[in-house]
Amino acid sequence: MRVAHVRLCHSRMLFVRAYPRETQEMVFDAHDRAFAFFKGCCTRGIYDNMKTAVDAIFVGKERAYNRRFLQMCSHYLVEPVACTPASGWEKGQVENQVGLARERFFTPRLRVKSYDELNAWLLDQCIAYAKGHPHPERREETIWHAFEAERPALVPYAGRFDGFHAVPASVSKTCLVRFDNNRYSVCASAVGRPVEVRAYAERIELRQDGRPVGSHPRCFGRDQTIFDPWHYVPVLARKPGALRNGAPFKDWVLPTSLDRVRRKLAGATDSDRQMVDILTSVLSDGLPAVDAACAEALGQSIHSADVILNILARRREPAAPLTIVTPDALRLRHAPNADCSRYDLLRRSP
Repeated sequence: MRVAHVRLCHSRMLFVRAYPRETQEMVFDAHDRAFAFFKGCCTRGIYDNMKTAVDAIFVGKERAYNRRFLQMCSHYLVEPVACTPASGWEKGQVENQVGLARERFFTPRLRVKSYDELNAWLLDQCIAYAKGHPHPERREETIWHAFEAERPALVPYAGRFDGFHAVPASVSKTCLVRFDNNRYSVCASAVGRPVEVRAYAERIELRQDGRPVGSHPRCFGRDQTIFDPWHYVPVLARKPGALRNGAPFKDWVLPTSLDRVRRKLAGATDSDRQMVDILTSVLSDGLPAVDAACAEALGQSIHSADVILNILARRREPAAPLTIVTPDALRLRHAPNADCSRYDLLRRSP
């Protein structure tokens, strides 16, 4: 586990957030969450020479910063200033905060169910510490009061920076993309062409030609396969039997009505084919519409795919056109007099 530390030098307001590891996308996420919490950001940021931000160290304060890191700084209007290597006093406030957070927040060892629970607890502890401790230079006020007074002087929060780390990847024949020792599924239509993996702190997005072809919560294990069953629905048209035995469809949780139809179709001889027809309609009509059609069919004690597809087709029919009221300016002053006897004259003529 790694912990990001951010501190405002004037008010001494602190922000702490935990991550599974230290990567560039998690540095971006820590900045965004800290600035969103502060409701603004400072014009100058003092940074250690971390590899996620600095590509090369030159003489003095000169640094070659990472291109994406500079884009983030430009987004928030922060000027990065690097510390001299092995000179901890140049960022002493954060160095002290590391020890403070370790002693106050992580002793004794915490037990939590998820990083979300841990980070929510850490944020509460940061606020409680600021409200309960005096400012080191102005002892008559707390850190929180100094922070509230400092807020109007901060650069207004500019909104979230799209902080992702992008790498190209190939798609296997089983609709899987390998990234960071794990495999993620993509739409079946993406097979055969490369995709771009956009890694965020908490999720993975996969794009092909600028079009999203997959999105998953990020996995930090090893050799894990993360499926989205909807990516494989087009493949079921050729192999309906995979619905029962395919790895992407194990423990697949469907909406209530759709799941009831699946259980009722289990005894039919062509249950797989019927269920595949229903699932395929989700790609064109959407999951809420298909689930509503299943609920309507079940309300009539019917669970046939033909009936459900017929309900969907009826709902797709355009509504009857509205009656158009003729404006007064277009009304005829002298309505034509219909005289059907003229047709009799045509019939009598030689």
